[in-house]
Amino acid sequence: MSVKDLKIVKIKMWKKTKTIKWHRLIGLFFKDFFTGSRYSVELEKDLSIKQQFLDVVIIEDREGKELTELPDGLDNLGKINLLSYKSHQETLDEWAIHELIGHYVNCRKQIGASNDNMPIKDYRLYAVSAHYPLELLKIIDFREIMEGIYEIKIGSLPIRIIVTSRVPDNLQNTIWNIFSGISAKVSYGASNYKWNIPDVSTIINQIYEKYKIEGVKMPYTFENFREDYVLTHLDRLSPDVVLERFSPDDRLQGLSPDVVLERFSPNDRLQGLSPDEIKAYLKKIS
Repeated sequence: MSVKDLKIVKIKMWKKTKTIKWHRLIGLFFKDFFTGSRYSVELEKDLSIKQQFLDVVIIEDREGKELTELPDGLDNLGKINLLSYKSHQETLDEWAIHELIGHYVNCRKQIGASNDNMPIKDYRLYAVSAHYPLELLKIIDFREIMEGIYEIKIGSLPIRIIVTSRVPDNLQNTIWNIFSGISAKVSYGASNYKWNIPDVSTIINQIYEKYKIEGVKMPYTFENFREDYVLTHLDRLSPDVVLERFSPDDRLQGLSPDVVLERFSPNDRLQGLSPDEIKAYLKKIS
């Protein structure tokens, strides 16, 4: 094998190890978002004998808190919600819609069979895309529900299309912002998303690393995220736990002698001083 061939093999191996699991990552975010609510989330659900995985299934199946703010486009959640995601490197086209409908059919056969054949009104279909699907919407009628949210119908089956790069930047859309493929939106989403599951910094780190690999420049770095995450969760720690991380000198930085001394009684202040030192100080101020 020549040196050139060896380089090609190494590049292919590197690319293979850097495969972007965007569909799994967005599933993890929804798993976190719906934590504690009446919806559970399944990732990469197998919906057929020949394995065909749907990115996210959101199921209303247990008791939990009522969510008052949902990401734009998810305001109409049903009992069974099927979500397919196309990242900034993929295209939401007609075939992708057919695949989503195929998942819906399989899902009705599997879940419906054990639930008295749940009616169509209990299902919702969502096609989430980082890019605006221009070619798709050229050949199919659609209506715009709100900024970045569209609806199409295949027969009597409605499907919502959510374009993450076009939804507004606000607190309820942070998941969409993170998966928009636009650096400013990603930064806004990552810095404002409120986590429910602890110790998730590795997920954010993966996202930044993957965007970096794919050439998306991120002005908001992982170090920025780590600092923001610590600040927003600092109140979960007791003062003793926080203070033990710092030296006595660090703790005193920024405090004037008056502020420090007023915490102590006169006896405490005089401890460690010799009688001569006390006399000399009294003489000085008299």
